[in-house]
Amino acid sequence: MAALELPEIETLKRDLERDVSGRKIKRVEVRGLKSLPLHRTKKSFSSLIEGAKVDVVERHGLAIVAFLNNEYSLVIDLGDNAGLTRSASKVPVTSDVAVIITFTQGGDLRVFDPDSTSKISAVRTEELETVVAPPEERGLDLLNQDLLNQPISWTDFGRYVKKMDEPLKAVLTNPDIFVGIGPIYSDEILFDAGLRYDRKANELTTMEIRRLHRSVVGVLHDAIKYRGTSLEGRPFIDLTGEPGEFGEHLAVYQKNGDLSPRNRRPIEKAQFKGKPVYFCSTQV
Repeated sequence: MAALELPEIETLKRDLERDVSGRKIKRVEVRGLKSLPLHRTKKSFSSLIEGAKVDVVERHGLAIVAFLNNEYSLVIDLGDNAGLTRSASKVPVTSDVAVIITFTQGGDLRVFDPDSTSKISAVRTEELETVVAPPEERGLDLLNQDLLNQPISWTDFGRYVKKMDEPLKAVLTNPDIFVGIGPIYSDEILFDAGLRYDRKANELTTMEIRRLHRSVVGVLHDAIKYRGTSLEGRPFIDLTGEPGEFGEHLAVYQKNGDLSPRNRRPIEKAQFKGKPVYFCSTQV
């Protein structure tokens, strides 16, 4: 199953930022220790965050970090099929829930992790980089707050991309180059830009670089506007349990056989590095 991509994680982060900042953690119940690989016992995790208040919630790469007022931080790195929900404490707990964090007011935050592929931890804030890679060791994060305040120019973007002697699909989905762009959004970005998945990044023209820059920024922001993508093979729900709606706006991903919105010819499907890629014949 595919992991969540940047728009889904950013949606959850923004929801948490609004919903739990300033709340005090009353109780922590660990139901799946496999989801806490850095902690040997349930108590070694829960004791570090119980009684603490959430100061601020941030996203570091694809990890959600809640900074607490007790010199510790809660780090949630969601795995395949995993997610977060807020609910009243009286609501029955499903079998896929790994951790329940109950606040003194406002009910629970529940981490569901059916495949036990998430990494949830509590670490000293000063040691955060032992579990979360620092910014200089991550790819370009186009939803980073600094870039939202001062967006990267297409010329700087072009200089960054033109260094890559790799096909565009590989460049976009490499986490060391771009944060959180996976199979869904890479296909949508390339369709929007009119570029084939196997074009070499360092061979793009100036106009193609401008189109790619516009499409990367535009598709990611549209996906955020529609609160992520939920598909049958990769479901996503926000903090309130509502599915992301960007799936209704996908142009090519998993649409093979449907008519392209660009030229009314069937959308094609190919294999790239052993994985499917979806595109239109107008992409060059």
